Amino acid sequence: MTDITAILVDDEFSALKGLQQKVEKLFPEISILATFQKPEDAIDFIKNNPPHILFLDIQMPRIDGFELLSALDGLNYQVIFVTAYNEYALDALKKSAVGYVVKPIDDDELKQAVTKAITTIEQKQQLESNNKLIEILTETISNKNKIIVPTAKGLSFIPQEEVLHLEGYEGYTKFHLSNNTELLSSYNLGKFEPSLGKTFFKCHKSHIVNLEKVRSFENEGYLVLENDTRVPISKANKKVFLKMFR
Repeated sequence: MTDITAILVDDEFSALKGLQQKVEKLFPEISILATFQKPEDAIDFIKNNPPHILFLDIQMPRIDGFELLSALDGLNYQVIFVTAYNEYALDALKKSAVGYVVKPIDDDELKQAVTKAITTIEQKQQLESNNKLIEILTETISNKNKIIVPTAKGLSFIPQEEVLHLEGYEGYTKFHLSNNTELLSSYNLGKFEPSLGKTFFKCHKSHIVNLEKVRSFENEGYLVLENDTRVPISKANKKVFLKMFR
């Protein structure tokens, strides 16, 4: 886990210093890069020095907290609003992905918001690390004609000739194997396409078949595999499929 960095923005000096002291006391592992009373200065700094966590007041002169975020569109960080907003605005914040604490700041509320932000950051970093590992492994074993399949238990290395077809649904991918077993991955179907060999054919937006496992074509719009599974084929891909055998 890399060091967590933060930037604090609040136009009130006393509120800004109070928040800084609380963050430093409760979360010594967080490195505060800078504090700002002027939102304009904060925008310029954050664009060049994006933090992991941005503590942001909502009600500020000239540029409020929401406008500041709009100016920073595209940057990836956790936002914790520090606000004295009324209950109606708080209801909206509760339903969003950001954290918030109400002025005057309660230590327990601050701990809860920051802990949630840190957990999200760690999960993102772990995902990035896993993706990098998978890229390296893919390059390493690609010549061995295997597919790397991330699963809930870890990574599976499946010989491509053992795959009957891949089925995508709700962001997941199900591998149907020749030994009549299935393997479920949280990666979507598109994630696997680049690593598949030439024998694989995307017959439908949710299905990729191993052509070596196809035993017949049905006019009503299905490919029948060697285990008698019927896989749908779209009209557009039906024409492409039939051309391959002419």
